[in-house]
Amino acid sequence: MAREKPEAAAEAEAAPELSYREQLEFLNPIAQPLASRKLTRKLLKCIRKATKQKQIRRGVKEVQKFINKGEKGITVLAGDTLPIDVYCHIPIMCEDRSLPYAYVPSKTDLGLAAGSKRPTCVIMIKPHKEYQEAYDECLEEVSALPLPL
Repeated sequence: MAREKPEAAAEAEAAPELSYREQLEFLNPIAQPLASRKLTRKLLKCIRKATKQKQIRRGVKEVQKFINKGEKGITVLAGDTLPIDVYCHIPIMCEDRSLPYAYVPSKTDLGLAAGSKRPTCVIMIKPHKEYQEAYDECLEEVSALPLPL
């Protein structure tokens, strides 16, 4: 049993990562507004920086709690999360409180950016002086994305 784990980990690392276009095939119907490839990279980079400063909120329950408390930040959702009932209320909460949000194609990439081995379907990035420039750039681009009808 102990031998199986390293082999499984090696196989997972050897598996090729999906490109942005390939990940788009797994999106659920509510994944709007979807971040472009370039914006996705910027958001994931900003998440990595925020993780180092411990300025992220991870997971549906935690993000929902802090949105209700009135915390400000950029909400990033994974577009390949199923069932969508798990987190379909988060965009509505963001719109009610005028918080910017965007979808990225992969929950696996979102989890890795947050420094976790587990996939994550929702992350909120809080502003911080250490990465303010990257945060402001992401905020501007996410705010410019068209909201779904």
